[in-house]
Amino acid sequence: MATLDTPTPAAAPVPATLNPLNRRPRDAGRSAVAKALGYSAMIVAAAAILLPFAWMVISSLKTNNQVFTVPVTWIPDPIVWQNYLDIWARSDMTTWIKNTLILSVTVTVLQVVTGSFAAYGFSKMRFKGRDALFVLYIGTIAVPWQSYMIPQFIMLSNVGLSNTLWAIIALQTFSAFGVFLMKQYFESIPEELSEAARIDGLSEYGIWRRIIMPLSVPAIASLTLLMFVNTWNDYLGPLIYLRSPDLWTIQLGLKSFIGQYNAEHALIMTGSVLSVLPVAIIFLLGQRYFVEGIASTGVKG
Repeated sequence: MATLDTPTPAAAPVPATLNPLNRRPRDAGRSAVAKALGYSAMIVAAAAILLPFAWMVISSLKTNNQVFTVPVTWIPDPIVWQNYLDIWARSDMTTWIKNTLILSVTVTVLQVVTGSFAAYGFSKMRFKGRDALFVLYIGTIAVPWQSYMIPQFIMLSNVGLSNTLWAIIALQTFSAFGVFLMKQYFESIPEELSEAARIDGLSEYGIWRRIIMPLSVPAIASLTLLMFVNTWNDYLGPLIYLRSPDLWTIQLGLKSFIGQYNAEHALIMTGSVLSVLPVAIIFLLGQRYFVEGIASTGVKG
């Protein structure tokens, strides 16, 4: 039986603009130049950010007279490791770090709890005036702290919290930024999960604790890192409310190395290096969750 040879349809030609083999050398050259410029810009930006930290670390290994020499000496001669022993012997660094750690951990934990509670209400619960209340609350971010700093100090002094760590904790327990960050992430969680849990009889608190929070690890990590760093580096709040030296944080303690006529810059740089280390370690351990959380909270807005 004869077979009919049916012609095979010819493949559609690939447009020249989509064919990588037809890319003109001029376009490839422009792409390489753009990539080189992008890498150069990133290198310059990274150098501008890292250079002050490098100078700080190097200055912590110099004598006090060598810190501000011109031109800058990038390799100390000699290397003064003694600074890292002197700062513990000549100051109450242990107390400063302990107070800073207490404030940072307490404020961070409370902000995560209060921020996630409020964010759950704004994102997963329906009540009259919810959106208007959220806009009003988030609008407080635009109000500078200096505008209500004095009334706040008077109020906390009247209730006996001045010159206590509780004053700083009370000020920073609630954060509109934390609520906004958590709400943006909660809205990316499918509503069907909450509805199914309500049908099964789970309370709103149970939904928050058993469903929403376990699915929000990146957002929690981002808020934890941001709040910990903000509290650890806070200077103005402790300066206003903490007058007793035994309550000083590390940022206030470093100020004690500045006298009326001179300053021990080498020890200040040494203390600054010690104060940066915990923050750097925490960021390196949680950077994956931090980047993921920041990226996820920008999906909806």
